[in-house]
Parts: sequence; structure tokens; C-alpha cells
Amino acid sequence: MKKLVTICFICLIAIMGGCSQSSSGKDDDSLVLTISAASSLKNVLEELRDEFKKKHQEIDIQFNFGASGSLSKQIEQGAPVDLFLSASNDKFEKLTDLGLIQESATFISNELVLITGKSGDVTLDKTEDLASIEVEKISIGTPSIVPAGAYAKQVLEHFNLWSKIENKIIYAKDVRQVLTYVETGNVEAGFVYKTDAISSERIQIIESVDDASHDLITYPIGILENTDSLSEAKQFYEFLQGEEAKEIWVEYGFTLIP
Repeated sequence: MKKLVTICFICLIAIMGGCSQSSSGKDDDSLVLTISAASSLKNVLEELRDEFKKKHQEIDIQFNFGASGSLSKQIEQGAPVDLFLSASNDKFEKLTDLGLIQESATFISNELVLITGKSGDVTLDKTEDLASIEVEKISIGTPSIVPAGAYAKQVLEHFNLWSKIENKIIYAKDVRQVLTYVETGNVEAGFVYKTDAISSERIQIIESVDDASHDLITYPIGILENTDSLSEAKQFYEFLQGEEAKEIWVEYGFTLIP
């Protein structure tokens, strides 16, 4: 099973890489870093990669975005990854305990927000309003694999709402899918990260959820023990924590951890 997962992962990255090179004309001799990252980091990491490439043209970076739980499972099963950026501390710590992470840091955090579509008919003022009969569908990420979904479930349990509205929940494969469900009107409300919410003009933030109602939202980043490109992986790892990168993290709505 482990060998099959590794082969499938390599094929997926190869296809992605082939499409990328054919469309951009990149040098086939350049070194490629494979980075698995939480879906909520997609926009900011793509800009950070572009900035990094200005000074490191010899290094190409391919991203594998998805739910942190799914990504950590791929790594656990042998997927060839150089760096991992997770939205879940417990999933990351499991990889560390297994000896799969050789160096790590945590330097950014995020907020969980309740959102609705701008064109929706339902009026919400706070999380407790989700129990209203006007609200028929609410989307959260699948808690077992999507950290934002796990945080959302904690919030709903904190306000004693989970048992009352569980039948309204529409689960999503990642936080970006929750955002899409709300944007398209397939659900009346959803829980996403602040950084995803401010990237959309089709939704409105009802409230930033009280931090006391859920675990702290942080993003650990680590260099994989089995990387074949340690020097280059460390360069990007250190770049992400540098002064230039910090400005970009903040621009996209993340909070820096001292």
C-alpha cells in the first residue's frame, strides 16, 4: 500500500510538473522542490514562490495543496515531499513523533470566521443565529481531515449548537470548497479562515469567532527527513521566515507569531 501511494503521488507530481514546464518553458535541468501545504495557504505561497524565484532561478517549486490531514497521511505513507506546511498542529506533531520531520518552526497564525454570501436572503449577526430555522445548510470542512472543520466543530460545541444543527452540516474536502459553497449559494453560511474570506468579493464576514471557543490556529512548517534536496529546502524554509516574506504574510491577512 505504501509503495502504491508513493508511485501514485510521483505520477501526480510528474503530470503537474510536465504541464507547468510545457506552458512556461522552464529549464529541465532545474532542481524541483515538492511542497505539500494546506489549501488555505495557496494564494500567499504562490506569491512567496514568485518572490523566492527572483533570487533562486535554479530552483523550481511545485505545490501539492489539500487538506492537512490528507497531506500528512500521504507523507506518512511515503510520498516524496521536501517541505510540509500544515494548518493542524496535531497532524504535524504525529509526523514529528514518527521521525519524519527533521526541522520545524511555527511563525504564523490565522482566525476562524463565520461567513455568508453577499446575495443571500438569510440575515445572521452571530454564530448562535445558525440555529435559526431560516438557516438550512451550513458548510464546514470534514473535521477528521480539515483543520478548519475541526475548529468549526469546536466552536459549535462550545456554544452548545452542534447537536442542534448537525443535520444542517454540509461537509467539504477543504476550506476552499467551503468558500465556494457559500459563494455559489449552495449553503447559507460556513466557517473559513479569515485569509480565505478576505480573498473573496462574493461573501461577507459575519464575525471573527472568539479564540477562546477553539484551539489556537497556527501553521507549523517542517523540512522532511527524507528530502533529497536539503540545502534548497532549507533555503526556502528560511526565506519563508525572513523579513521580506513577513510583509507578504501580513498582506494576506496572517498574523505573525513573535
